[in-house]
Amino acid sequence: MSSHRLRISDLTVSYHRVPAVHHLSLELRCGRTIALLGPNGAGKTSLFKALVGLVKPETGTIELGGHGARRAIRDIAYLPQREAVDWDFPVTVRGLAEMGRYARLGWWRQYAAGDAEAVERALALMELTELADRQISALSGGQQQRAFLARALAQEAHVMLLDEPFTGLDKPAQDMLGATLRRLAAAGHLVIASHHDLKTVPDLFDEVIFLNGELVAFGETAQVFTAANIDRTFGTQAFTGK
Repeated sequence: MSSHRLRISDLTVSYHRVPAVHHLSLELRCGRTIALLGPNGAGKTSLFKALVGLVKPETGTIELGGHGARRAIRDIAYLPQREAVDWDFPVTVRGLAEMGRYARLGWWRQYAAGDAEAVERALALMELTELADRQISALSGGQQQRAFLARALAQEAHVMLLDEPFTGLDKPAQDMLGATLRRLAAAGHLVIASHHDLKTVPDLFDEVIFLNGELVAFGETAQVFTAANIDRTFGTQAFTGK
């Protein structure tokens, strides 16, 4: 899995002909944790939605492991911001993980024993087996994030896109989620998370993408996570993280 690469070439995403992401090109390899940094309105969520087919790019191509966007979509999982989720929706932790299998199965295959085994493996990896029959509304914030990661694992996604996953979590939950993301990368997944707490970037992420409509910088955290790139990306909005 770690040999897979996500290639984004000349990607433009527009709303009413106004570009949110402008001619973006990147090559990202699995087995890494990557921070996606930029101010509000920089195009971070638009990029994620384009990668999973929720919005249609105006220009450009997306490839994963040599396969085009149509095939790649089933290998990419999107975890939305927590406030975008209806936590009162009547589904259990296991039911949420099962949704990942249906994304993998498509229209024609029936849910079978192998799919149930994949769900149970995902729950175990996220340490949610004992909570499997609990409603998602009854979970803590950190448990809710791990439940969505279980859905992505059940989907057998190579790439995991997380939209502000640390927002609203207390310090122990943040530490547990950070350790979980590092484990997923070590297992060969590509983990890309939009993130706003700049103080924690060096401890959490191997690489950084600075985005503000256009690509500002990309590379190893130790090399590109600099005051100059922060200023170029955020300008007067630069902050050290609250």
